Amino acid sequence: MITFFLIGLTVHVVFFVSIFDIYFTSPLVHGMTPQVTPLGPPASRLVLVVGDGLRADSLFTLLPNGSSRAPYLRSVIEQRGTWGVSHTRVPTESRPGHVALIAGFYEDVSAVAKGWKENPVEFDSVFNESRHTWCWGSPDILPMFAKGASGDHVYTHTYPAQEEDFASTDASRLDSWVFNQVKSLFQSAKFNSSLKESLLEDKNVFFLHLLGIDTNGHAHRPMSQEYLENIALVDTGVAELVSVVEEFFGYDGRTAYVFTSDHGMTNWGSHGAGHPSETLTPLVVWGAGVQSAHRVTEAQPYNDVYLQGAELVLLADIAPLMASLIGVPIPVNSVGVLPLLYLNNSEQFKAESMYANAIQVLEQFKVKMTQKKETTLSFLLTPYQLCMCVTAAITVFLLIQRSPVTYYIYCLLPVPVWYSVLKESATLTDLIRSAPSLPLWKCFGYFLLVALGIELLVVSFFHRAMLTVGLAVLSLWPFLSGLYGKSKFRSVSWFLGCLCLAAFPLMPVVGREPNIHLVTCAGLLTLFTSACYLWSSGRRAPLHLSDKQQFVAQVTTVHVLSCMLHVAVCAYVPSLTHSSLQQKQGLPLLNQIISWTTLASSMLVPLLSSTRLFHRLLSIFLSLTATYLLLSTGSEALFPPVLSWLMFVWINIEQEAMLAQGVSGRQELSTIDFSANIDITKIRQLKLDDIRRSYFFVFFIITAFFGTGNIASINSFDPASVYCFLTVFNPFIMGGLMMWKVPYLNSYESWICTECSFSTCHFFFLVQDYGSWLDIGTSISHYVIVMSMTIFLMLLSVVTHIFTSQRLVLWRRTKMHFP
Repeated sequence: MITFFLIGLTVHVVFFVSIFDIYFTSPLVHGMTPQVTPLGPPASRLVLVVGDGLRADSLFTLLPNGSSRAPYLRSVIEQRGTWGVSHTRVPTESRPGHVALIAGFYEDVSAVAKGWKENPVEFDSVFNESRHTWCWGSPDILPMFAKGASGDHVYTHTYPAQEEDFASTDASRLDSWVFNQVKSLFQSAKFNSSLKESLLEDKNVFFLHLLGIDTNGHAHRPMSQEYLENIALVDTGVAELVSVVEEFFGYDGRTAYVFTSDHGMTNWGSHGAGHPSETLTPLVVWGAGVQSAHRVTEAQPYNDVYLQGAELVLLADIAPLMASLIGVPIPVNSVGVLPLLYLNNSEQFKAESMYANAIQVLEQFKVKMTQKKETTLSFLLTPYQLCMCVTAAITVFLLIQRSPVTYYIYCLLPVPVWYSVLKESATLTDLIRSAPSLPLWKCFGYFLLVALGIELLVVSFFHRAMLTVGLAVLSLWPFLSGLYGKSKFRSVSWFLGCLCLAAFPLMPVVGREPNIHLVTCAGLLTLFTSACYLWSSGRRAPLHLSDKQQFVAQVTTVHVLSCMLHVAVCAYVPSLTHSSLQQKQGLPLLNQIISWTTLASSMLVPLLSSTRLFHRLLSIFLSLTATYLLLSTGSEALFPPVLSWLMFVWINIEQEAMLAQGVSGRQELSTIDFSANIDITKIRQLKLDDIRRSYFFVFFIITAFFGTGNIASINSFDPASVYCFLTVFNPFIMGGLMMWKVPYLNSYESWICTECSFSTCHFFFLVQDYGSWLDIGTSISHYVIVMSMTIFLMLLSVVTHIFTSQRLVLWRRTKMHFP
């Protein structure tokens, strides 16, 4: 058994790692020759200003009185610059947006497999090709371009990470800090000859990363006054910046300016997907070498007479534009196409720039093809001849191919798997011999229903509404099986519980406005459920109890009441936190202490309770619900109480089902003790109905993962769920807390493993290495969850045994007498 478990564990780990080796290997190549235009550039320096999280419509839309909230940039658009809309590609996040903008290629897919590192793969950038680059802004963005540069000519100036606080009273101070630092640099250069000499050189870049707009958008939403006022502050800062730069360089007309954004933001304050509010960002370019504005005179079918002049460019196209303006090589990994309409130069210069751009892209293809020829058999480069390779030559074939070690593992992995199968040949033979004794129509019907059910689960990963369909079908089970006649109350409770739970998959995953009142209602529902348990347990208790039994009952009641009081406090904390943040008073320290203490104790408090079935389950439910309430912002807070209610009903109704099947040795649920060492095999053997039970178990686990879309909320960043714990931006802690938010839920492992294996085959081919982080992360989540289900259930049986049968004793009394 241990050997089989270890082989199974190895197989699943290999398959888990394989998706990153197959789907998320870096496509970038190195060794290309940099391409530069031989003609002199129109600009000696470039100022790049990025308003992180700025939407195109937020900048370009006029106010009701016809004025603009960004009057300086508006004047640039109308008089001396070229403007347009830059289209960012998903994932619309800060890191891939800046990589596309400054390096000219879209986020390397291998970055998904390597986390929040600055440089999962080394790449070239405009900063790297420049003579000097000065950067100011966020510590999350600037370091990756400094560490990716050859040499030490990229200078970064960042504020402390603690300043990125979503509960800040004024996040725009981050942008004010950047503008003040830039002014200080030019002021210092007047008294520092070496600094002044560096600044006066050509091919210099000045990069300003303005995070205030993005922070205010997350905290207050893009339609808020804070977000719009931050845009006005940035506009004023840009106007002052241009004045300082032009004065320092003596108005020589050799400075080019680019103002844009890395991504937009949805109306509910998130980004990462492909909605136009996330992908459409403003682009304003002016200064040396840039085409001037041309006012249109003919009638236009637009409210804004300047909208006709807008040019839609891809975000990666801005990198070759900046490189051409200051005469540096286009980044060698760039896939951007030079937008000629932004250039104001001779036709020869435009032609030379286009030629350099084309050769630079061609160089990448040549290097890639050379690498492919060196590591691939020549006849395999032609189509339809791969079939000539035979299975017997796999090892030799991989050796000649210089294939990675992982390829050998993938090809030879079936050998130990089939060895393990053949070792169990006796069991398989017995199963085949016993098959004729089973009702054929019933077996066929069960397997057909389970197969359809598995396909339903596969579809539910992409269309959560299918979980609603499944729950609606499951709600009819007591009526179709005849259990309704034996237990009407429990059957009706099951029916209502399934229908209530079926409402959650129909609710939106992202874009929900916070509704703290629903969190409070969830707390009240939890307290009501617990009170019902105490009332029912009191009614079931015998009339005459011994002193020891009375003492145990009193301790049990006190423990449940203390847990209920804890839940009541946790139901109120989100409301208090939300009110404090709305009033811009920050996160209260007491709320933060309560939240972290609750999280730390959530796995220990249940171990203090009795090991009786319902008391231990109720203690687990109250402890985990308390933490879940602190991580909730709306209707998802109602999910754990409803799910737990249905699980309690399921336990009771399965007991009735076993009684109807004539199972001997039936024990009252209220008397079952988790700490008792019960051998289930001595009570009963597996039956055909256990297939149905195992499917129910898998279905409820999938529902717990995806019923409220918590997995999707992890991949579509919205920090509102963790405001009770922290408001300062920290991706690791925030991501960990969101993972903890996924609901928690020894049994029929062989059937469950089979069901999960069928589903895994679907999702292996459905893993995406393109699209938004929401799409990529969701596809990985689907595969990992289904593939890991087998291992998860094996480990879950061990963890469940510890979590239910063990008890912590804080103190021991030496002796206790009962009369």
